[in-house]
Amino acid sequence: MSQRAESLAERILMGAKALADYADGLDDEQWSRPVAGDGRPVGVVVHHVASAYPIEVDLAEKLGTGEAIEGVGWSAIHEMNAVHASEHASASKASALELLRNNSEEAAARVRGMTDEQLDSAATVSLNGGAPLTAQFFIEDHALRHSFHHLSKIRATLAD
Repeated sequence: MSQRAESLAERILMGAKALADYADGLDDEQWSRPVAGDGRPVGVVVHHVASAYPIEVDLAEKLGTGEAIEGVGWSAIHEMNAVHASEHASASKASALELLRNNSEEAAARVRGMTDEQLDSAATVSLNGGAPLTAQFFIEDHALRHSFHHLSKIRATLAD
């Protein structure tokens, strides 16, 4: 097993656990409060992070084979997030946290299965202006960072 892949997997789990631990302590009002600058309720954002893991790892694995990520832009991401928010507006805390735990564990397992060669493989990514990015960077910028990014926004919202 790749030492780098293991490290990435552990950091994915660290972020998911931090988000899950924080969200688990929220009351119903906090769970339903819109995240500042985002507008989606906290619970929807937690469910969103959980739902994104499989997609993020699919794309990283694609880069790991040297295949470009094409046709994915921010308008498509915003549309996907809006549809998700509508479909999961009433996601319960229990179901969102279970999905977060399950999907982060699956994502970590898939990342652990990547070789150093796959992590180093680079191809163009349309979401990033066609920049040739490595699979490792993509993992760090998406599956790993995602939970930390949203946790920070949720904490800032609930501190107000």
